[in-house]
Amino acid sequence: QVQLVESGGGLVQPGGSLRLSCAASGSIYSINVMGWYRQAPGKQRELVAALNSGGTTNYGDSVKGRFTISRDNAKNTGYLQMNSLKPEDTAVYYCNARVIENSGRNAVHWGQGTQVTVSS
Repeated sequence: QVQLVESGGGLVQPGGSLRLSCAASGSIYSINVMGWYRQAPGKQRELVAALNSGGTTNYGDSVKGRFTISRDNAKNTGYLQMNSLKPEDTAVYYCNARVIENSGRNAVHWGQGTQVTVSS
């Protein structure tokens, strides 16, 4: 079993910053891709950012230049630094990881989500 636990969400004023963390644990051999998605009320879940094991990043157009994804491979932890936050960034943010488990199984796992609210 693999678990992803997000933390760091909360309420922030427009223009502020937050840092989300995603700690992966369990039967992990390696993590190929760690990513963040978000879902606002009434909208589809969308990609925010992703980072593969080779260091290649992919960002959603709406967050480019404001958000930065990173990971600590030794800790199996991913991060999302969010700067210059806007009200439209308000959503539940989900961590996502494509994991090769110790059994050899290749599977995608999701965290439970953390709420980010940008409001004055």
